[in-house]
Amino acid sequence: MTETKTAPIRLERDGNVASIVLSNPPLNLFGDDAWGALVSCIDEVEGSDARALVWRAEGDIFTGGVDVNSFKRVQEAGSASDSFGSLIPVVRRIEELPIPTLALVHGLCLTAGLEISLGCDMIWATESARFGLVEAVVGLTPGAGGTQRMAERAGPARAAEFVMSGGLYDAATLERWNVVNRVVPDDQLLEKGMKFAHKLADGPTVAHGATKRIIRGYRSGGVNEADEVTPGVFAELFASEDLKNAVASFLEEGPGKATFEGR
Repeated sequence: MTETKTAPIRLERDGNVASIVLSNPPLNLFGDDAWGALVSCIDEVEGSDARALVWRAEGDIFTGGVDVNSFKRVQEAGSASDSFGSLIPVVRRIEELPIPTLALVHGLCLTAGLEISLGCDMIWATESARFGLVEAVVGLTPGAGGTQRMAERAGPARAAEFVMSGGLYDAATLERWNVVNRVVPDDQLLEKGMKFAHKLADGPTVAHGATKRIIRGYRSGGVNEADEVTPGVFAELFASEDLKNAVASFLEEGPGKATFEGR
């Protein structure tokens, strides 16, 4: 009897919140099949009615990074461009989702797992979490956009230190560097993180998507481009059912009573 191998990354739903879950014990390594499984999950999220996305992992650590055996196979095949050229587009697809995205990181989080986390809108981490883009140990630099996304959040000099040192950095340091949004006790990450994700999912989804478009404008062209994007994005919201219903609720019942359907 042939045993069916479980995908290393799977999709879960909890109401309006979708969770992409890395589960490839014991080290949650990114092998040859992990990126394909991740793409399948993103495909499903894009075609769903999910209103928030969580990226998390199971086990004692978040991930030990990429399985080095895959580097050896690519080296022997001489196909690095073909094998790794698609990594950044996967992270960009997460960034471009029109819903809030939240990474919940615990334990050790290396290389690919961190690069995907940096593609999320926000990162929460446990007090004991440690982070590293440690590709330098095998003579590489991050291939899925981790360097530039660290530079975007922490600044070029800190990104250079983070990547070139190949060291591990704790959650408190990365919170101070503006890479991590919030640090929580180890035993509270999943509970508090999912509660926050549900709060985002229950909110004005269309408006959250508009906020992301403005932030993307800022990321690509600074305040000037964001200023150009904002008026049109702002005006479009007046056609949403959520805004119409929330304005009516505000006028009739006061602030904080509206509910949102994501339309």
